[in-house]
Amino acid sequence: MAMALTSSRIVGLGCASTSAGALGQAGSELYGDVVDSPRWKSGNSASTTQLPLKWSRSPSHPLCTLANNVNNNNVSWNGKPVVPSMNVNGNGSVLGSRAFHDLDLREPRSNGSRLRIFSGTANEQLAQEIACYMGLELGKVRIKRFADGEIYVQLQESVRGCDVFLVQPTCPPANENLMELLVMIDACRRASAKTITAVIPYFGYARADRKTQGRESIAAKLVANLITEAGANRVLACDLHSGQSMGYFDIPVDHVYGQPVILDYLASKMISADDLVVVSPDVGGVARARAFAKKLSDAPLAIVDKRRQGHNVSEGPRRTFDPSSVMNLIGDVRGKVAVMVDDMIDTAGTIANGAALLHQEGAREVYACCTHAVFSPPAIERLSGGLFQEVIITNTIPVQEQNYFPQLTVLSVANLLGETIWRVHDDSSVSSIFR
Repeated sequence: MAMALTSSRIVGLGCASTSAGALGQAGSELYGDVVDSPRWKSGNSASTTQLPLKWSRSPSHPLCTLANNVNNNNVSWNGKPVVPSMNVNGNGSVLGSRAFHDLDLREPRSNGSRLRIFSGTANEQLAQEIACYMGLELGKVRIKRFADGEIYVQLQESVRGCDVFLVQPTCPPANENLMELLVMIDACRRASAKTITAVIPYFGYARADRKTQGRESIAAKLVANLITEAGANRVLACDLHSGQSMGYFDIPVDHVYGQPVILDYLASKMISADDLVVVSPDVGGVARARAFAKKLSDAPLAIVDKRRQGHNVSEGPRRTFDPSSVMNLIGDVRGKVAVMVDDMIDTAGTIANGAALLHQEGAREVYACCTHAVFSPPAIERLSGGLFQEVIITNTIPVQEQNYFPQLTVLSVANLLGETIWRVHDDSSVSSIFR
C-alpha cells in the first residue's frame, strides 16, 4: 500500500491495548491504530483498514476518550494523522522477534492503589500516555518557578507508604529539567513515600561518561550522585548512551530499550529481508547496530568510519558527502535499503554525512532510526534535506511543532515504560519483556 504523507506522523497513543496478552489481533500494541485520515493518500482507498479498539484500562480517562475519538475518525492525534499499523505475521513478532509476547493487558493490577505516577514539566504528554496505559490517573502536583528562576514543587495528594514513579526526562533545557526532577524527588522523600523511582526516558549528560582529555569532568557520574543523594531508590532509564552509565548509580537501575517499538514499525513496512542492511553511523555504535540487525531477520551489517573534529561536529558538509572528508564505509549497501541505527540524533551531522556516503555507495533508500530526538540546530535542516526516506524516532523527548517535517515519524514508548513500571511495582522480571 503505497502512501504519501503531507505532514509528520505521530504514531502510538499509549492507551490502546488488545484484550489478549499477545499483540497482533487488533494491530500492534506498540505503536497505535489505523486512522482513515484525509491527510493520508493511498493509491487504493479501499486498502485502508479500521482496527477495533478494546480498551482494557480506564476508558473514561480523558486521553483514552481522545484516543477513542481518533479511532472513530473524529479527530487526528495532536492534529496529525496516526500511521497505519499492520501486523506482519499475525502474532506481533518482528521478523522472528518475540517482543512483548507475554504482556498481560487484560485487567489493572489490584495493588495499583499503592502506586502513584507524577509527571514533571519536561514531557507531560508521555507521562499521560503511560498513566492511561496503566489505567491510572496522573498524580496531582504543583510545579512553578519563582521570578528568580527557583523551582517550587508541592504534591497535591498523599504518597505516604506508596511506590512513587516520577516521569521526567532530562532533555533540553537539561539543567532546568534535572533540577526539577531533584526537587520532585526531595518532595516525595519528605512526604514519606515508601519508594521513589525516577523514570528518566532520556538521561541528559549521558555522553559525558568518561575522560577523553585531561582535566575533564565525568558529568554522568555527578548527575547519578545527585539523583541518588536527592532520595531516589531506583532509576528507570531508556536507551542510555553507554552501558557503563548504569554503574555510576549506587541504586538499582532498570535499563529498557526502544528497539522493540522501532522494530515492530519497520516490520509493518514489509521490506524484504534480502534488501535490508543495518548501518552503524560510527564505530562506537557497532554493538547497538549488531543487536538491531540480529533481530531484524539477521540482516547484514555495515559501518561508517568517521573522524569527529570536536563536540557536536562531524567531518563533512551538512547536506552532501565531501570525498575529501575522512569517512569510509565498511560493508556493502549497493542496491539495498539501508537502516541507520543510533541511540540519539543531536545536530544530525554524523547521521546526515553517513547517509550521504551511503547514497554515494549505491544505497537505494536510507532510513534513520533513533530513540532520542534531541534535534539541536541545524538538525532539522539536515534531516529534511532529502537524504532520508524516513526519520523514525520515539517520544522520549517531546518534539516541538515547528520541528515537524514530512519524513518524520514519531513512535510512542508509553506502553513499554508503562509495562516496565508495573513489573517494577510487582517485583516481576523486566528483562523478560525483551525475550
